[in-house]
Amino acid sequence: QVQLVESGGGLVQPGGSLRLSCAVSGSLFSLYNMDWYRQAPGKQRELVASITRSSNTRYVDSVKGRFTISRDNASKTVYLQMNSLKPEDTALYYCHTGIATTQYWGQGTQVTVSA
Repeated sequence: QVQLVESGGGLVQPGGSLRLSCAVSGSLFSLYNMDWYRQAPGKQRELVASITRSSNTRYVDSVKGRFTISRDNASKTVYLQMNSLKPEDTALYYCHTGIATTQYWGQGTQVTVSA
């Protein structure tokens, strides 16, 4: 069983920064591709950033140049560094991985960008 626990959300002013963390249980973390999703009120959940087991990354266009996904296999943690935050980044952010046919999600961490 794989468990994902997010942390690091909060209230930040426009232009500010936050770093989200996702702690992952399971001994095979280094083999997992990991994702960050977000869901704003009234909107569909969207894929924000992904990192493969070989640390290749990709981002949705709206966060390119502002967000950075990274991973630490030793601590089994994936991070999302978010800079130059905008009000439209306000959402519940989820950590995700898919293993075989099973999808695993964390409980989410709220990010609110407001003056």
